[in-house]
Amino acid sequence: MSAGLPSEQRYQAMRRVTLVGAVTNLTLATAQIIGGWISHSQALIADGVHTLSDLASDFVVLFAARKANEAADANHPYGHGRIETLATVVVGLVLAGVAVGIMTDAARRLLNPEELLSPTPLALILAAVAIISKETLYHYTMRVAKRVRSRMLEANAWHHRSDVVSSVVVLAGVGATLAGLPFMDAVAAILVALLIGHMGVKLIWNSARELIDTGVETQEQERMLEAVRRLDGIQGVHDLRTRRMAGTLLADVHVQVAPRISVSEGHHIADAVCVAMHGVQDELGDILVHIDPEDDQQGAPSSHLPNRTEILKRLQAQWHDVPAARHADPVVIHYLQGQVHLELQLPLRAFDSLAEAEAAARQLVASSLRAADVGQVQVLFRY
Repeated sequence: MSAGLPSEQRYQAMRRVTLVGAVTNLTLATAQIIGGWISHSQALIADGVHTLSDLASDFVVLFAARKANEAADANHPYGHGRIETLATVVVGLVLAGVAVGIMTDAARRLLNPEELLSPTPLALILAAVAIISKETLYHYTMRVAKRVRSRMLEANAWHHRSDVVSSVVVLAGVGATLAGLPFMDAVAAILVALLIGHMGVKLIWNSARELIDTGVETQEQERMLEAVRRLDGIQGVHDLRTRRMAGTLLADVHVQVAPRISVSEGHHIADAVCVAMHGVQDELGDILVHIDPEDDQQGAPSSHLPNRTEILKRLQAQWHDVPAARHADPVVIHYLQGQVHLELQLPLRAFDSLAEAEAAARQLVASSLRAADVGQVQVLFRY
C-alpha cells in the first residue's frame, strides 16, 4: 500500500518552487558579486559566490526532480527516488567545495593585511536586501518541501536559510569594518564559509544514511508496532524494518495471525495493518506485510516440509485401499509446528448412514497419518 502526491503533480510543485529560487538566486548573485566588487567587500563577494552555488544546486534539483518522479520501469521496479538522494549529496559537495574556497582566500588576506579590503556602505544595503530575499525564499521552499515530502527540496530550503545566516554575518562584518576594524570583513567571510561547510557536510551525512538504508528511530518504530498490536486478528507483530527513499519511508513487517484462517482473511488483515501504520506515520509509502501462521522469530520451523504436489502424492500412496479417499475434496494443507496438518472434507450423501461416514473418516485419518511429515488430520463433513 502506498500514499502521497501523484508523481507528475509532485514534480510540477518541485519545478515551480525551484525555478522561483533559481531566478531569485541569479539576480542576488549578480548584485552581490558586482556590488561586492564596487563596494570593496570580500565578505559580500563570498556571499555572492555562495548564492551562485545555490543557483547551481537549483539546476541539480530541477534535473533530479524530473528523473526521480519518473514512473517505475523494468530496470527500476522501485522507482527512481534515490536520484533525489544522490542529487542531495551533489548539493552538499558543492557547498563543501565553496566553503573551502572562500575560507582559503579569506585566510590568505588575513595573513597579508595589505590585501584586506575596505568595504563601503553599499555593501550594507546589499547584505540587507539579500537577508530579506533569502529568508522569504527559505519559507516558500520549505512549505512546498513539506507538502510534497521531498528531502531534496528541504535540503535546498536549508541551503537558502544558510544564505540568510551568511548574509547576517556579512552585515555584521561589513558594519564592524566600517566602524574601524579592517580585518572583520575577512573574518566574516571565514564565518560564512564555516556555515556553508557545516550545511554541506550535514546534507552529505543525512543522504549517506539514507543510501545505506538507515531506519527510523526506535521510538517511532514502537508507535507503528503498537498501532498494529491493537488490530483485531493480530496475535503478534515483529521484524519491523524501515528505510527511506527520497521523501518516502518504506517498511516491511511480520504479523502473526490465527494459523487456520483463509488466505482472503489474511489479506484483509494485511490491508488493515497498512492503514493503521499510515495512521501514525504519514511519511510511509509502500508497506510490505508478511503474514505468519506461527511465530517464526527463532527460525522457519516448517520450511523443510514438502510442497503440495509431493504431499498429495504421498497421500495417494496411502489411500489406494481407502474407498472414501476418492470423495476427499478439498484437501486443505497447513504447515504448522514443523508438521503437515490436513483438513479433509467428505460429502455425507456419499454414505448410507452416519455410522458408515464416521467409520470411513477414521479409516481416512489412520491412512493419512502414515504419510511422511503428516502430524494431524481433521475430517469435516458437508451436506
